[in-house]
Amino acid sequence: MNEGKPTKAKWWSRPRSSDDTPDGDFELERPRPAPTAGTDTATDGGDFELARPAAPHADGGDYELDVPRPERAEPTDAGLPRQGDRHAVPAEDVRSRSHTDADAAPAAERPKPLHEPDPYSTPPYGEPGPWAPAPPVQHPAATPAHGTAAAPHAPVPPVGASPVAPPPGAVPDPAFADAPPPVPPAGQDQHPAPPAAPAYDAASHAVAPPAGPSPSTVPGAEPAADPWGRYDPWAASVQLHDAADRAPRRRRRPAAKALVGGALLIALVSGGIGGAVGAHLERNGGVGTVELPQAGPEAAERDPDSVAGIAARALPSVVTLHVSGSEAAGTGTGFVLDDRGHILTNNHVVEPAGSGGEITVTFNSGDTAEATVVGRDSGYDLAVVKVKGVTGLTPMPLGNSENVRVGDPVVAIGAPFDLAGTVTSGIISAKQRPITAGGEEGDGSDVSYVDALQTDAPINPGNSGGPLLDARGRAIGINSAIRSADSGSAESDGGQSGSIGLGFAIPINQGKRVAEELINTGKATHPVIGITLDMNYSGDGARVSAKDSDGGPAVTTGGPGAKAGIKPGDVITAVDGQRVHSGEELIVKTRAHRPGDRLELTLERDGKETKVSLVLGSSGGD
Repeated sequence: MNEGKPTKAKWWSRPRSSDDTPDGDFELERPRPAPTAGTDTATDGGDFELARPAAPHADGGDYELDVPRPERAEPTDAGLPRQGDRHAVPAEDVRSRSHTDADAAPAAERPKPLHEPDPYSTPPYGEPGPWAPAPPVQHPAATPAHGTAAAPHAPVPPVGASPVAPPPGAVPDPAFADAPPPVPPAGQDQHPAPPAAPAYDAASHAVAPPAGPSPSTVPGAEPAADPWGRYDPWAASVQLHDAADRAPRRRRRPAAKALVGGALLIALVSGGIGGAVGAHLERNGGVGTVELPQAGPEAAERDPDSVAGIAARALPSVVTLHVSGSEAAGTGTGFVLDDRGHILTNNHVVEPAGSGGEITVTFNSGDTAEATVVGRDSGYDLAVVKVKGVTGLTPMPLGNSENVRVGDPVVAIGAPFDLAGTVTSGIISAKQRPITAGGEEGDGSDVSYVDALQTDAPINPGNSGGPLLDARGRAIGINSAIRSADSGSAESDGGQSGSIGLGFAIPINQGKRVAEELINTGKATHPVIGITLDMNYSGDGARVSAKDSDGGPAVTTGGPGAKAGIKPGDVITAVDGQRVHSGEELIVKTRAHRPGDRLELTLERDGKETKVSLVLGSSGGD
């Protein structure tokens, strides 16, 4: 808002004088005589005369402007400093020349401007001509920080104010060289103190105005037409400082971006390396000594029905037998029957000892003891030995082989290839599997006939005589034979054949009866029918031979078969309704019973089928 103030006329838009010279330039109005005390110094036209400075004093505070010398035809600016030139003429030189040359040259001999007038009245830019007025200085405004008021430009002193002394070494514009110095108004100090130099703010690179009231705050005040107001010796310095300061600031922006980018890159690389190192340490258990994770200690007890529970209860009752004789030696397994030291095993295990061999029993605890044979039977392939001087024995509980069903889980314990305490597990694969073992003797006296339990629990040489346990840890059989892959026949594991999953065990019911007889009498009895069988018969069933091997009758006189009406040539096809296919099967089925048991036989005679019933007899074992 103007608030009624007169518009300040710019120097390029002021009205030209009526007596302008033909070349378009004009003369500045000479200052009027210095006003006397109490007179008004303001003019009615808005312009004013520059006050001519008073005579110089001893203190050297005032000075006169230098006037160009008249003898120069074409003055040049070679000796004048340019705007911002640091090599300014000293103030003393200017003061000395002002007293001698100011009044020497008349007004008519003053040099004329060399430039044509500007039709658009625009200020000249660039370097001014030799005698042209210097363009006004435009102060660069530095952008203040957020929330900070911008510093105003240096104020122009009002009319009648003391002129601001130029800085030392500054040279005035030659066009105003003949203007008289300003005279201060009456009543003012003729020697005022020089005004404070503008302060320079290093942070914002702006020139702060000196202290004092601004012309804009004085009502009716108008800027003085001081030619020195067009000259700013600090402008070049400020511009240089600003230009020099802005360039590094612009250069710092890419540097800051590069710094931030480098920091991000370093963070990403460090994170990747840290992740890789962490993953490596996690996979490899850290740096240095490797310590693998491990479960803590647990209770030693297991479920009683598990394999581990069964083995834990049965192993104290299982022993390993080392037998040596004059002609052979072998290793087998047995289990404790009672606390008196009786141990049940296979006949072919103790057979190498004969009558003068040695048998050493090793218990699960590692203790050993010598043993002697109590009784043995080759027909059942069973034997009982006894240890002396041993206490604290753990007898093996006996089960019932009649309760066994196909598919029931079983556990076998033995010393295969002298590896004592070996535990294997499987199931019952079949029942009443008729097998024969032995037969090394030419007369067949060593052949064993077993109505066996078949199991797939691994049984190997050294398992013979060991227990076959049910799920409750009770003995339901005695491991005796395996089917060999190369022989194709069942044999005792003394043949050093490996397991192919076809193992056979004597039912515990038969083993119990035979063991009791061996302990009590030293020998076992065999149930018999009282007939002689033709072992070369190739037909289906068991055929009664025509004659005995000694030439006697094939049917024993007064025996169970003769009483039932069996005749030579009859073919027995079933026992108690179960089909038999050979003489060996008939023997196995018969020996599976006790003497005195009743049997029902199915016979074929002359193409006709008949059934007979008989009570089994007894014969002494060998």
